[in-house]
Amino acid sequence: MAGLPYVTATGNIDRTLTAIKNAATPSTVGQDFVKTILGIPGGSGSQMTSFLRKIGFVAQDGSPTNLYTKFRNTDPEISGAAVAEALRIGYAPLYTRNEYMHSLSDEKLKGLVIEETGTGGDSSVASLVLNCIKALKKHADFSTKRSNFIETTIENISREGINRQDDKPERPEEIQFSRKPDGIGLNLAYTINLNLPATSDIAVFNAIFKSLRENILKASNE
Repeated sequence: MAGLPYVTATGNIDRTLTAIKNAATPSTVGQDFVKTILGIPGGSGSQMTSFLRKIGFVAQDGSPTNLYTKFRNTDPEISGAAVAEALRIGYAPLYTRNEYMHSLSDEKLKGLVIEETGTGGDSSVASLVLNCIKALKKHADFSTKRSNFIETTIENISREGINRQDDKPERPEEIQFSRKPDGIGLNLAYTINLNLPATSDIAVFNAIFKSLRENILKASNE
């Protein structure tokens, strides 16, 4: 069962995103920044700080990610695509169950949340998760091709490696793929180096490699 990200005061999501647009990008997005500059005080500010990490806006070392900076772009297509990618990162287990999760009706989406989390039908948690997804969807644009944000996903993963328990430099996982174009007697191979996140949640890895397959590793006749 997955622990999907949520905050108890879902209206703070809209307030936070609006404030992020207006505030200068900080070196660290910590509780002081969220509570003082973004204007989300008290326990709600603590929840929002954690929430921004879970949706990929903030790295584990507290630094703003490329998604954070892309969201601040004045081009609504770029900004909206960043939120769409944040939804895919934060709610990866739901996208594993249905890749068009964001297009589901409220009733079907809540059912998917209950299915994933194992909570009861009258659970407040399921309702809060649903409302958080809806709050993010208001700012999201799913029309942009995801390949434009692959480098952002990889950057987020690399930064999470900074927060490992030991300070020893780690060798990135080396993954080799090869494919043989149809009708051509030529083998092509290339290597992708990823610093994988320190997590035991298999859904995170499934989402990463699914994205790689769909956007980078597709066979092409071009």
